[in-house]
Amino acid sequence: MARLIRMDSTGHSTLAEWTVEDEVAFQRAAEAFRTETGAGYIGMVDEGPGRATHVRELPREADLVLMRRPIAGG
Repeated sequence: MARLIRMDSTGHSTLAEWTVEDEVAFQRAAEAFRTETGAGYIGMVDEGPGRATHVRELPREADLVLMRRPIAGG
């Protein structure tokens, strides 16, 4: 089962879960993803130790998608 999680002050919160075959659950997860990006979060897909890819849409085949705030700096 794939998961969409948001990194937050509690450590993380599960926003949605889906399987490739469950279209309704995936659509709910995609809507949650859009809500989070609209609130300023960035979607990241784990690519292995120390590696992640920024995604602009929820990838159906991903096992885990992390939503995080942008890193501040300047």
